[in-house]
Amino acid sequence: QVQLVESGGGLVQPGGSLTLSCVVSTRNFHMLIVTWFRQAPGEQRDLVATILPPGTTEYADSVKGRFTISKDNAKNTVYLQMNNLKPEDTAIYYCYSRFLGNDYWGQGTQVTVSS
Repeated sequence: QVQLVESGGGLVQPGGSLTLSCVVSTRNFHMLIVTWFRQAPGEQRDLVATILPPGTTEYADSVKGRFTISKDNAKNTVYLQMNNLKPEDTAIYYCYSRFLGNDYWGQGTQVTVSS
């Protein structure tokens, strides 16, 4: 019932910026809490940022002040604007939501921060 497709990853130098997009295929987009997670090689999957239906946002301490999560209800899309990227931000970034008791994940998009 809910499909999530991420895009926008890539290779960027330290200090650079990227914007990730998550297109959510559902009629209930306006009701969803959508979260960005990331997973580095050999590490657990960690929460990065969350956006609630009214637009309230929450961030992991490691990205506060550098990342911004936003959404466009008309486009069923959640964005993650990432500024001042650091090598430790290198990971696969996943979009996630939960609806009617079911968990939904996107396929992930790779972000690599390296000079």
